Amino acid sequence: MISAITVAIKRLAETPAIKVIILTAGGPVFCAGHDLKQMTAARADSDRGRAYFTTTLTACSTMMQAIIKCPKPVIAAVQGTATAAGCQLVATCDLAVSADTAKFATPGVHIGLFCSTPMVAISRNVGRKHAMEMALTGDMFAAAQAQEFGLINRHVPGQKLSQEVKQLADKIASRSAQGIRAGKAAFYQQIDMPLAQSFAFANEAMA
Repeated sequence: MISAITVAIKRLAETPAIKVIILTAGGPVFCAGHDLKQMTAARADSDRGRAYFTTTLTACSTMMQAIIKCPKPVIAAVQGTATAAGCQLVATCDLAVSADTAKFATPGVHIGLFCSTPMVAISRNVGRKHAMEMALTGDMFAAAQAQEFGLINRHVPGQKLSQEVKQLADKIASRSAQGIRAGKAAFYQQIDMPLAQSFAFANEAMA
């Protein structure tokens, strides 16, 4: 799945006719993150799974970065639960709209872990206190709380999710593709810079 999404994002990034990418899912879960049965099985390896974990997590972070680097806006249409790396996926997308019944969590602490990699994206999108609450408690948060935290843009009744996301995508697609491509790249480049450096960078980009 990680590989398929990475390949798809890169392919769509290079397809001129595509203006916006929407990530969708079916069923009660948007994305549950890594398969814990697979992860646990790797413990039987001679290195207790370290190589497998490293390879898997590296592939996952490559996928997340492909979304950030994609010149096209990527929207998560979250119809169900998003947990752990699935919650990270929502946070990584440029925009996210969910059904009002969707739920979000980083539940690593329930099994003796801390959702460190999901926190990379989540801590860059929500307030620090909210990010820590999600990571430290492992609690499931409702869509209304996720919107309050800044994890999603908004939530709508489930039956209206597709329509809402399509309207958002159509609006973005009607804007300047060149402006969006340059603007998205500039946004992510400046976001973690010191203030003065951000202004200098943004000034140059605008000029």
